[in-house]
Amino acid sequence: MILDILPHAERYCSLHPRFAEAFAFLRREDLATLAPGRHPLDGEHLFAIVAHDQGKAREAAKLESHRRYIDIQYVIGGDEQMGWRPTVECRSPEGPYDSARDLQFFHEEPTSWARVQSGGFCIFFPEDAHMPLIGEGAIHKVVVKVAVG
Repeated sequence: MILDILPHAERYCSLHPRFAEAFAFLRREDLATLAPGRHPLDGEHLFAIVAHDQGKAREAAKLESHRRYIDIQYVIGGDEQMGWRPTVECRSPEGPYDSARDLQFFHEEPTSWARVQSGGFCIFFPEDAHMPLIGEGAIHKVVVKVAVG
């Protein structure tokens, strides 16, 4: 997991060939006005999901992980907490892995928490189980999905 702010994003571009394009999208001047939903960038290799959601309590959330995609979760507005736990430590799945949605939920709780305010982002790799959207009030965010391979 990586936690940082958008002005520092360039230091992470060498980690994946599509990170430069992902961060360029997050720097768009019109990012805050994009309609909610999926925004294609490079087919199934790279796309963004814009969301306006209400934060929720930790007790109402589930730890999740993905196998095929890296998440770059960027907060446009609001104050979000994101939980983290190494996926290898998640031994109590809530159900089978959903390959169509690239999603697995777990009964475990996060071992660490990160506060992500407007302008901040977290990068979650398949090795990083995470619990997003924890907070009070509205959270406006973009999740850029970057195919692992």
